[in-house]
Amino acid sequence: MRAWELLDSAAVPGEGAELRLYRRGDEFSIKAGYSELMNSRVHGSEDALAELACQRISDNAQPRVLIGGLGMGYTLAAALQQLGPEAELMVAELVPAVVTWNRGALAELARHPLADPRVTVYEGDVGQLIRSEQAAYDAILLDVDNGPEGLTRKENDSLYSPTGLSAAYAALSPGGIFGVWSISPDHAFSKRLERSGFKVDEIRVRARGRHGGGKHMIWLGVK
Repeated sequence: MRAWELLDSAAVPGEGAELRLYRRGDEFSIKAGYSELMNSRVHGSEDALAELACQRISDNAQPRVLIGGLGMGYTLAAALQQLGPEAELMVAELVPAVVTWNRGALAELARHPLADPRVTVYEGDVGQLIRSEQAAYDAILLDVDNGPEGLTRKENDSLYSPTGLSAAYAALSPGGIFGVWSISPDHAFSKRLERSGFKVDEIRVRARGRHGGGKHMIWLGVK
């Protein structure tokens, strides 16, 4: 088996770790420390986050969607497939190098979603966008870090705090969807969502989609 080749590395702003991009043949991996954050062969649950949320707003002719965390582009690509030509998608990515990787080495994985004219990229903290808007989005999807328990950046925890959830609730239009991806369940987070006013569905999905794999958690909160 081929050895992993380090392609690039980038610091996470603030107190975070360093992200490293690796390639082995046609497989890619992004790691922080010894932990693998994402792998190009395991993205079924990232696809499901967008599919499950966007299916609920597909009747909207001009939906506005905010995606927190670009990753390898799979969540963005899945959202684009679900939504029509008048949709507007903003993807917020804190680490500029991740955007560069998605326009370069990773671009073909999800078939160049950043090239879609419906997409705008914001290089910065998705929390700032959420806090700056009122009733602006039909869906907000967070695939940031490993879920409510931050791994790469402690500041990510604020997104999942009562204050962060209240801001997300306010930023959604009536009936809007708040979707959150996590590597594992979190009962306390489910309760926080409910206390913030969301009607909550907890959905377990396979890491590799129809090909199986371990189970990840998706929360869908309806305003």
